Amino acid sequence: GACRCGCRCVAMAAAPRWRERLFALYFLSHIPVTLLIDLQPLLPSGLHPPALRDLLESYVASFKDPFMLQPPEWFKAFMFCEALLQLPFFPIAAYAFFKGGCKWIRTPAIIYATHVVTSLCPILAHILFHDFSTLEPPGPGTLRERLLLVSVYSPYLLIPLLLLLTMLCHPHYKHPDKRKRK
Repeated sequence: GACRCGCRCVAMAAAPRWRERLFALYFLSHIPVTLLIDLQPLLPSGLHPPALRDLLESYVASFKDPFMLQPPEWFKAFMFCEALLQLPFFPIAAYAFFKGGCKWIRTPAIIYATHVVTSLCPILAHILFHDFSTLEPPGPGTLRERLLLVSVYSPYLLIPLLLLLTMLCHPHYKHPDKRKRK
């Protein structure tokens, strides 16, 4: 049946514990990825050790990700949001989801998930439709290369989408705690 938010929440009535573990791992893993890889284009080049810079360059060469070495200004705006808004949220969310059952995480998780899902839409569209042929190093040129790069970014769309649906539709997070507080 349909829930109050109007969506059809298939299998949402089960305990959310497996999803909470997934979300906890997602947020926990996002901390080092953001600090060590994602923020490199925004920070001074000497700040990260050469091994991390080499790792980033190897990733860019393997996946033809033009955003990570020469990000366009609009992508830099998303990176600043990741640094200033998302990064402080990651340990809080990891804690809440590892602990489990924390209803207070609902509103911040909805805000985070909505922001990330809407940010990923232009990123994925750019990957799929932009002409990268003039870039050096080159971006994805073939459909296969574009789909490979989309597959790298897609977990950052799919997990926040699952998070959003869980926060909006799961009975545990939808209904306020009816116990009286003393």
